[in-house]
Amino acid sequence: MTRLLIATTNRDKLREIQSVLIGLPVELLTLADLPAAGEPDETGVTFAENARLKAVHYADAAAGVIRDPELLTVAEDSGLVIDALDGEPGIRSARFLRPDASYPERFDEIYRRMSSHPAAPRTARFICALAAVRGGGVVFETTGVIEGEISPSPQGTRGFGYDPIFLYPPYGQTLAEVNDADKLRVAHRGHAFRSLRTWLESEGGI
Repeated sequence: MTRLLIATTNRDKLREIQSVLIGLPVELLTLADLPAAGEPDETGVTFAENARLKAVHYADAAAGVIRDPELLTVAEDSGLVIDALDGEPGIRSARFLRPDASYPERFDEIYRRMSSHPAAPRTARFICALAAVRGGGVVFETTGVIEGEISPSPQGTRGFGYDPIFLYPPYGQTLAEVNDADKLRVAHRGHAFRSLRTWLESEGGI
């Protein structure tokens, strides 16, 4: 059975990923199954570059612990891109303002900055870049995107991260107002990991 290491400690992300991959004949591992490997420096200038950096970093860390040349290490880098803010918070989404800032603090800062550009479009998108590493090399990459806009105010208590301020027009709701299944059906991470699932079933050796 293929071992698949999902390189995240975020329980909310892991829950979404597991729901997409459920039923595959793989053994799912997480960073909790490894000794502390430390986080890589995310020096990339795109989501895709940072996804590769993380996948390679954690694959190298896993190689010293899990003696399995077929181990597949998957990492993703994701964030919110707001057109009125020239793409911010972008690749800094998880560190916007400061690493320990709360999301309500981040929302307030986003609304404060957007208030300086009242005529600018409120369009935005979530992006999830994914990279899979096996045997020291990247063997699969993909990117998932969901287009939407910044809501007039935070709405909803479901979801996590920036979901309360991301309005998905076809639903007429933010991603924090819809149930998990409806969110994952259209969201960036759902798109990316469904592509991974398709690859695993066709070319990924499971």
